[in-house]
Amino acid sequence: MRTDCYRRGLLQMAGLAAGLTAVLTTAAPSLAQDFPSRSIRVVLPFAPGGGTDILARVLSQRLQESMGQNVVVDNRAGAGGNIGAEIVTRSVPDGYTLLFTTAAIAANVTLFPKLAFDPRKDLIAVSQIGSAPSLLSVHPSVPVKSAKDLVALSKTTRGGLNFGSNGSGTASHLAGIMFQQITGAALTHIPYKGAAPAVNALIGGETEMAFPGVNSAAPFLRAAKIRGIAVTSKIRSSALPDVPTLDSLYPGFDLTNWFVLFVPAATPAAIVSRLHAETIKGMQHPDMKAFMAREGADPVGSTPAEAAAFFTREVEKLGRIIKTAGVRAE
Repeated sequence: MRTDCYRRGLLQMAGLAAGLTAVLTTAAPSLAQDFPSRSIRVVLPFAPGGGTDILARVLSQRLQESMGQNVVVDNRAGAGGNIGAEIVTRSVPDGYTLLFTTAAIAANVTLFPKLAFDPRKDLIAVSQIGSAPSLLSVHPSVPVKSAKDLVALSKTTRGGLNFGSNGSGTASHLAGIMFQQITGAALTHIPYKGAAPAVNALIGGETEMAFPGVNSAAPFLRAAKIRGIAVTSKIRSSALPDVPTLDSLYPGFDLTNWFVLFVPAATPAAIVSRLHAETIKGMQHPDMKAFMAREGADPVGSTPAEAAAFFTREVEKLGRIIKTAGVRAE
């Protein structure tokens, strides 16, 4: 008798589950059609004022104009971007809480092995907005004109050359580590607390070389306070078209900072699709194009599937660099 009751109970639960699935499937198009009906929050896991913050605000303004609802940027800095990312992973997956972040989230998977969340499972990529290479830069007193010259100089300089970064685990640090691993250059890492101190150290001659973002380096490059040797992307930067790529000398060298829009896992596919369409539309706006050009960022505008595959590859690539070099988060 108990067995029969148990079986009937399982059948009833299965029937309820099937019915709920049918309701949600039927409701999904309606959800997307009604979305959004209130304000959307874009969580930015970094402090206000930087290039990433401004890019997030320019895109949010475009989304607000297109979707007819307020789109508010919420800065939640801390722990290398993990605090803001975790807030989004724990949010209701209804499309009203988004995450705008950088390559840091891919590096953090390895840098912070005890994270309370897994961005590969707990987030859905909406689109890769763009990417921005770093610029292998040297102080004007360093007597080199190419990356190969720099590698040779490092090997003949007692103690090697010092390279500054924005901090351990940042894109500028990992670019230097990758350069060292691929070329065999003799380098010593000097971490600073942010992009500005790292660039100032290079200008002042405290370090011989660095890998600042193109946008950070461009003004000092024009003023001849630093010398640009090569960019870290596989293709030349639209902001510095005359500067060669490291890939042209060392095939396979490709490390950029990038920007991806995420939503919490379990967000309905119809809403992800709507957000993707609105994002691509926003990227076509002249203000968005102009800002990205000024920042040295190349637009991408990938599909959710393409962005997810890209993110997985970046987690694996940065993880290899970090593990090989024994990099630890500060």
